Amino acid sequence: MSFLQRVGNAVQRFMYGRNGLDQLGKCTLWLMVGVNVIRIFLRSGLLAAVLGVLSTLLAIITLFRFFSRNLYRRRGENTAFLNKVWYPLQRRFSGTRNRVMDKEHCYFTCDRCRAVCRVPRGKGNIIITCPRCGNQIRAKS
Repeated sequence: MSFLQRVGNAVQRFMYGRNGLDQLGKCTLWLMVGVNVIRIFLRSGLLAAVLGVLSTLLAIITLFRFFSRNLYRRRGENTAFLNKVWYPLQRRFSGTRNRVMDKEHCYFTCDRCRAVCRVPRGKGNIIITCPRCGNQIRAKS
């Protein structure tokens, strides 16, 4: 067994039962990288010092979560992050991308309930009735 295989096995034994890198950990890691990139351009001053402290706190949180053995609590935190922050952002941006790529339909948002209504293009001035709340939207498709 080579030296690198022994080191890899030792790291595996050490990490057994620990949280590792989950989606919340990846997000805090990328946020820390972004804060450091912004800090590079500021060079000095009070804002650079505050960003340095923020970057250090993010690094400590990331490492704490990475090496934590309290899997139940870390998984709960990750699930809360996914449900409250990640999935809503993902749904919002995936829908926007689909709307931009769809050349056969127009999309309108209901003012009352924020539902997205899809209608075919080229129908002229139309009245759209929201399927969720019944509000009428006057628009040109």
